[in-house]
Formats: sequence, C-alpha cells, structure tokens
Amino acid sequence: MQLQKIRSKIYNIRGERVMLDFDLAELYEVETRVLNQAVKRNIKRFPKDFMFQLTENEWLTMLSQIVMTYPVKRPKTSLPLAFTEQGLAMLSGILNSDKAINVNIGIMRAFVVIRQYALTNENLAEKLKEIETKYDKQFKDVYEAINFLLQKEKQQTLQQERKKIGFKK
Repeated sequence: MQLQKIRSKIYNIRGERVMLDFDLAELYEVETRVLNQAVKRNIKRFPKDFMFQLTENEWLTMLSQIVMTYPVKRPKTSLPLAFTEQGLAMLSGILNSDKAINVNIGIMRAFVVIRQYALTNENLAEKLKEIETKYDKQFKDVYEAINFLLQKEKQQTLQQERKKIGFKK
C-alpha cells in the first residue's frame, strides 16, 4: 500500500486526524455501504472519540476546500463517517480479510509518519521561539546601551550649554 496515497486521505476535522468512510472503502476495495453496515453492526466498538458523522456544514466546507480528482462514492442521503486513529484500529477487528489487515497496517504507518512529522515541526517551532527570544533580548540590550549613550551625550551638552552662575573669572 502506498504511504503517500494513504496520507492524502487523512484529513484534519474537529482538531482530529481522520479518514472518511468512502476513502476507507476504496482502500479496502469494498462499497461504502458495506463498510458502514459492518460499523453499524458493531456500533458499540465506536464511541464518539473513535468515529463521528460530519455535519452538513463540515461536509460542504470540505468539498469546497479539497479537490477531489475522483467522483465521491457516497449516498446522497447520508453524511460521511469520520474515523480517528483509534476508530481505524477498531475497524481492523471487524474487517478481517487479508486485504483489510494489510490496508490497516499501511494506515497505521501513515499515522505514525504524520505524528512524527508534527512532533518535528513542534520542536522546530520551539527552537525558533528560543532563538527569537534570545535575539530579542540581545537587541534590547543593544538598544538600551545606545539609548543610554545618547542620553549621556544629551546631558553633557545640556550641562555645557546651561547658564553658569557664581563667580566669573
């Protein structure tokens, strides 16, 4: 199973990385309705944090933002089901063909790669923030030193230009 093909079918919805029922059906080489029937027969295995149904608004937004190069094989009457990583693991328990097992292994590998990529980006963001803070402090110190010197020079000029009082020579 091509890792890139699987990664392209992982979406971020409601802050979760998910795969949609019709994409999974395509990967498992079954009809979407067959996949959904298997899920409905085992609905107790899929709590809300494992699987949820997209709202009409989420689905329309997704359709408008994602270029689908293939016709979406969905019943017009129902909205797609979204499976989180845990839901996908649970799917492997109800779809027990060799194809389903191989596809699930590929999907789990894709999620691991995405998680590692996200951690790497998070580490880079932290490093960038550290560098930014370090240089902000250094530039602040330089700015304060220049400002101090300018103030000192200004004070000396004012001191020299002031009207002198007292005895004159």
